Amino acid sequence: MTMPREKLAEEGITALSDAELLAILLGTGTGRQSVLELAEHLLQGFGGLRGLLLASRNTLERQRGLGPAKSSKLLAVLELSRRYLHQVLVRGQPMESPEVTEQYLKSALRDHPHEVFACLFLDTRHRVIAFEELFHGTIDGATVYPRVVAEKALRHGAAALIAAHNHPSGISEPSLADQAITRRLKDALALLDIRLLDHFVIGDGRPVSMAARGLL
Repeated sequence: MTMPREKLAEEGITALSDAELLAILLGTGTGRQSVLELAEHLLQGFGGLRGLLLASRNTLERQRGLGPAKSSKLLAVLELSRRYLHQVLVRGQPMESPEVTEQYLKSALRDHPHEVFACLFLDTRHRVIAFEELFHGTIDGATVYPRVVAEKALRHGAAALIAAHNHPSGISEPSLADQAITRRLKDALALLDIRLLDHFVIGDGRPVSMAARGLL
């Protein structure tokens, strides 16, 4: 059987399965399991990569075959991916890729256990100035205050912003309350000559853009 590292060298990184990629990251197995068997067991136990990478340090370290060192590697992978997307987004160029924006917002907000409302603050060329989580709520929702959003925008010197919030249920469909706060936020920012470019709802699938839906 071709080992993951050999397969990578022969066929390239994209040819590897999730288990094979994880096996390369883990490096070694246990006395009872090869590293590939350990990787397959972990993925099965956590329901896939997402469940594994979102597990807490304590949960990971309780798994047979994972200690502090390997658990730290798994935690680092998720954080590295988030930082990569952040750097792509804030590299100083105007935002020209909606896909990168969606990926970043999804990575930042999707897996919160409660609803979080956040904003990307942009300059006049639509370059990212800052990203902030502004309001945290229960599993059902977060209270959003347009005045606070406007104050933050002024503090950052933003000319525009993109709002986003997650639905812990995983359903991305904007609610009537989501639509109402979007209108209130747009009106409040307009008084300060700050544009609300979009409001994304983050769930398990692709984020829903209210601008694309004609709800702005």
